[in-house]
Amino acid sequence: MTLTEVGTLNVSELLSQAYEVGDMINASAEAADYAYWKQQVESDAEIQAAVKQFAKLKEMFEETERFGHFHPNYHEALDAVKVAEVKLEGFEAVRLFKMAEAKLDELLFSVSETIAHSVSEAIKVPSNNPLPTKAGCGTGGCSSCG
Repeated sequence: MTLTEVGTLNVSELLSQAYEVGDMINASAEAADYAYWKQQVESDAEIQAAVKQFAKLKEMFEETERFGHFHPNYHEALDAVKVAEVKLEGFEAVRLFKMAEAKLDELLFSVSETIAHSVSEAIKVPSNNPLPTKAGCGTGGCSSCG
């Protein structure tokens, strides 16, 4: 067996194990909870109407945002988006969906971090968390940031 064949065999085995990890994640309580609440949100006509209204208002705000505070409707558009967002948060299914989404995101980040750090502690792992949670950049230990 040549070196190329050995490398290909290892990559094939690695990919097979990656699919197994993916299957385990898909079978997790976090993934099941996420899928359930996502379906609840998508099948509720009242929530979907609020989502469409929020998207429309957000688009209008983005138009005013190009000019910032100088646009005559900037604050009005921003306030309308905030009201629509509060309305969406008022639905229990939306709140529970967001919580389930965050838990699934934490699981995926944890798995990614474990894999990356098994190779090297210096590997950065992107996170959806905008606040740093570790020393450095908040992406796995970048100490030369800033």
